[in-house]
Amino acid sequence: MKNFLITISLVLFVLITGCEAQKQKQVRAKKERAGAVITKKTEARQLFNNRDMDGWQHLGPGRFVVEDGMLRTEGGMGLLWYTREKFGNCVIRVVYKVTHESSNSGVFVRIANQPKDEWFAVHHGYEVQILDAQDDFHRTGAVYSLSKATGRANKPVGEWNTMEIALRGPRVVVTLNGVQVNNFDPHQPAPERTKEWEPERGPRPESGYIGLQNHDDYERGTTTTVYFKEVSVRPL
Repeated sequence: MKNFLITISLVLFVLITGCEAQKQKQVRAKKERAGAVITKKTEARQLFNNRDMDGWQHLGPGRFVVEDGMLRTEGGMGLLWYTREKFGNCVIRVVYKVTHESSNSGVFVRIANQPKDEWFAVHHGYEVQILDAQDDFHRTGAVYSLSKATGRANKPVGEWNTMEIALRGPRVVVTLNGVQVNNFDPHQPAPERTKEWEPERGPRPESGYIGLQNHDDYERGTTTTVYFKEVSVRPL
């Protein structure tokens, strides 16, 4: 009887241990599958190849040039837009530096349709401003004239800045060098439009084209160039 009970105990122990091991194996496999999905979803895709402007088109005055693996603004006001697709919920990441506090550029998001000129993006998209020497509604991190920047997180002239623009449904959330500087909700009342060059008010689509602005003649006689070394997108 004693030997029988010992045998039964050993069998139960083996069964329980085996079941637990199988359960742990399934849990690990599930985590690995989930991890693979997360990695796939959060992987950034480069839109600028650091060699040429393949996939991009320029409209309007001035231009962008590729110099030492970077995009450099020249003259303006013009628009360089990415032609291959529209973007919905995602994070647009740009790494840029300026040569003067009055260096003027911006990142356009939610451009409704393929632009025919440089002003289409202004009035049918949102511009996240790059311009350190301006007021809260028109400086770096602002959604130009619609939502003011709530912090000054830009680095000194000549140093690289990282701007991330998260598009979540209708919202536009801007992070500059790790600091959130804007959380724009287009359903909130916008300031009155007072200048003809400011964007027309109204809704934008939740999926649209993106672009970069060249506008470096803000102060004539001053070198106000902006360099971009990375433009990438990561889906949410």
